[in-house]
Amino acid sequence: MAKKVRNAISPTREENYPIWYQQVIKAADMAENSEVRGCMVIKPWGYTIWENIQKNLDSMFKETGHVNAYFPIFIPKSFFEKEAEHVEGFAKECAVVTHSRLENDGKGGLKPAGELTEELIVRPTSETIIGSSFSKWVNSYRDLPLLINQWANVVRWEMRTRIFLRTTEFLWQEGHTVHATRQEAEDETDLILNLYAEFAEKYMALPVYKGEKTEAERFPGAVKTYCIEAMMQDRKALQAGTSHFLGTNFAKASNIKFQNKAGLEEFAWTTSWGVSTRLIGALIMAHSDDDGLILPPRLTPSHIAIIPIYRNEEEQQQVMEFIHQFQEKIRKIRYHEQKLVVEIDDRELRGGEKVWYWIKKGVPVRLEIGPRDIENNSVFMGRRDFAVKDKFSIDADEFISEVTNILDEIQDNIYNRALKNLHDHTRKIDEQEEFYNYFTPLNKENPEIHGGFALSHWCGSGACEEKIKNDLKVTIRCIPNDAESESGNCICCGKESNSRVVFAKSY
Repeated sequence: MAKKVRNAISPTREENYPIWYQQVIKAADMAENSEVRGCMVIKPWGYTIWENIQKNLDSMFKETGHVNAYFPIFIPKSFFEKEAEHVEGFAKECAVVTHSRLENDGKGGLKPAGELTEELIVRPTSETIIGSSFSKWVNSYRDLPLLINQWANVVRWEMRTRIFLRTTEFLWQEGHTVHATRQEAEDETDLILNLYAEFAEKYMALPVYKGEKTEAERFPGAVKTYCIEAMMQDRKALQAGTSHFLGTNFAKASNIKFQNKAGLEEFAWTTSWGVSTRLIGALIMAHSDDDGLILPPRLTPSHIAIIPIYRNEEEQQQVMEFIHQFQEKIRKIRYHEQKLVVEIDDRELRGGEKVWYWIKKGVPVRLEIGPRDIENNSVFMGRRDFAVKDKFSIDADEFISEVTNILDEIQDNIYNRALKNLHDHTRKIDEQEEFYNYFTPLNKENPEIHGGFALSHWCGSGACEEKIKNDLKVTIRCIPNDAESESGNCICCGKESNSRVVFAKSY
């Protein structure tokens, strides 16, 4: 009988994927639930990942002409009421402030006081409050385009929460732009969609589908919503970014007008777009294994962890002197316009404990250095894209000269694994029976495991979309931008269709 492999994370992905996800977060010390129901505390390791996401995305925004600003977290209720579809879409998720202060209740406690004349909504998204400012900033076609982004927190009153994926409060960026013509606004929507896809693939090592949402899945108040959709290892989809063409709907609600070149006044065309801390959840679920977190080198908080190996004070002095000199050489190297971050783990723990600590945190490269390695001017290397026991010796000078290539190779390997997962579990399906079987759990003990993504025909009917959602908890993730015209029959009703859409279960 084969010996059962012991893993750092229990249960494994195959045994219980949702609990595995939570255990990876805990083992990597990324975040924890707070005392406020549905909210999370993002710990330093998790927050540094967010900072790296933020830094790289922010650079991409600025390269395309966008600038950052900040707007209030409180939005008057009347602002939401100006755009009926928008307020209806978010009404159930809104947290509402009704009082301005607390006062003594005469029983040793506190009670709300100072009732507000108008309730304030805690920001679920900022189209309405930003639109109020834009209406003052935009007067002439010379003021356009106006390209604004803000990094902020938002609050949406979620019933079922999961760290990083769906919490009551989360962090995000939201872009808001104003344009003189429909075409310019549509071009902006497309620009950002492609930017998000590039970021996902280049930095997150995450292949994605780009496409348009159906009317049922569209952002409240938008004319069109576009998205990027990624496959997680349990074969569910995760929406990793959205870009909305808002037409003139919000401009009319917020009175965003400008004088055109002919001297006539007209309503502007607007867009909005965003990604959030759920991208960290995507990183975990797309790449990690049963030993813990796996991070792409371009977003990791630390690139290399060095573990000193010694038996006495004399060896300690020798090893630490070598390691500090080695560390300084590595720190001078630039990796994709950033300094390499090197950790030296000199805690009073056994070597094996330190090794597993860094494996679970997902650091791309681990180096064990002891007296024998120093004699040979070498380092003993483990890589997070390799098996835990698959370690080998490499010349120290060669490592320094090759470290950026090693990290790029790890980045590529992680991406290719995710791409293989996407390809292996995406299928064209034309028969309804096969479609229903594909999305039926493979066994009752693990209901999370099912087929994956289905590329199937859809007639465009909301009734068919709703029936599949009710029957299987499967939704249309997007109508792919690169979908080829192809005659077929709707997977639900059998009516004619001219292209395929992406069906999947999702987060």
